[in-house]
Amino acid sequence: MQKQLFEAALGISKPWLVRDVEFDTSSKVLTIHIDFSAGTRFPVSGVEGVHPVHDTQTKRLRHLNFFQHECFLEVRTPRVKLPDGRVVQVAPDWFGKLSGFTLLFEALVLAMAQQMSFAAIAKLTGVSWHRVHAICKRYVDLAVAEADLSSVKAVAIDETSYRRGHTYLTIVADAEERKVVFVTEGKDAQTVARFAQHLAEHKGTADQIAAASIDMSPAFIKGLAEHLPKARITFDKFHVIAHASTAVDQTRRIEQRTDPSLKGLRWTLLKQRARLSEESRADLDALVARATTKRTARAWLYREHLREILGRKQINVVSAMLKQWCTNVMRSKVEPMKDVAKLIRSHFDGIVAWTQTRQTNGFLEALNGLFQAAKRKARGYTRFDTMRTVIFLIAGKLDFSRLNPRAA
Repeated sequence: MQKQLFEAALGISKPWLVRDVEFDTSSKVLTIHIDFSAGTRFPVSGVEGVHPVHDTQTKRLRHLNFFQHECFLEVRTPRVKLPDGRVVQVAPDWFGKLSGFTLLFEALVLAMAQQMSFAAIAKLTGVSWHRVHAICKRYVDLAVAEADLSSVKAVAIDETSYRRGHTYLTIVADAEERKVVFVTEGKDAQTVARFAQHLAEHKGTADQIAAASIDMSPAFIKGLAEHLPKARITFDKFHVIAHASTAVDQTRRIEQRTDPSLKGLRWTLLKQRARLSEESRADLDALVARATTKRTARAWLYREHLREILGRKQINVVSAMLKQWCTNVMRSKVEPMKDVAKLIRSHFDGIVAWTQTRQTNGFLEALNGLFQAAKRKARGYTRFDTMRTVIFLIAGKLDFSRLNPRAA
């Protein structure tokens, strides 16, 4: 009765059976011994028929905890002899993708890894950090290898640092599905070339990419022109506004040298007015009222006007208003904002394209924040393959169910 109960709980069926159950009271470890019926012949993938057992090996697998106690399966695993004389290992379909684990245990680790750091999972399960990482990396590698990218039409591309010394990686996401599809080291034009090669290896072509959202990186611009020539480039509206916000802050820093009243207004100027407290809005309104004499106030007004222009949807209206905005800024005495006007003029078509594509890298920016927070909490994230694994777990929307039905 006890053996039948464990067989039902484990979900095993003939020819597999529970031979014995041991509980070590000192170590609080449950070990379940699993065997197969004598005389059983086993099928082998790709070889016709069923084949006799040649010999056996005992495999020890970590399984889900039994209540609060660690549980292991010790499985007498057969090796069978094929008609051509070869001897091959046969594994039950509940063996995991990584040696030493069951599918159920791996499914648990995958579920936790999408919400927790590897270090936290290791502490909860009693498995080493490196084994947790190995399970996740194995599943990510297998799922990415099976990915079908034939339907990807628009991409968002961004870079993030993952180690001291300005070491970067580039992330490419499917902009429509909002999921990461490619991660590679570096942030130069060759990162786009490697993505184009990745497309070709996963049922896609470079010509199918019709739109790409990027920051104003010259390397990405060059890479897209050379390797994704059909992609219409969009410069994310929020990157443009970010440059304008930097100009506002630079203007304040310069002007406060002669006007101490501007000290303490940094965040009041950088946040959107609607998100300010009543007191901060009053301070801002008082400053803007002095726009004729305060360059910081004029810089803030220029930025808000730019935000309003880029919020419109008529491309001809945006184009005309943006050109006039640049002219007005260049005639002003707000020097930091002139750099923004020059930037807009040199990237004009891509910025105006925002009005039609409405493509944004906001999804990747949010991902970067999540990842940087996770990196601070767990060691090992400074290695590229660890970074890649974590990024796909957080934002790859990978389908692990084909690899492990328990991970559905």
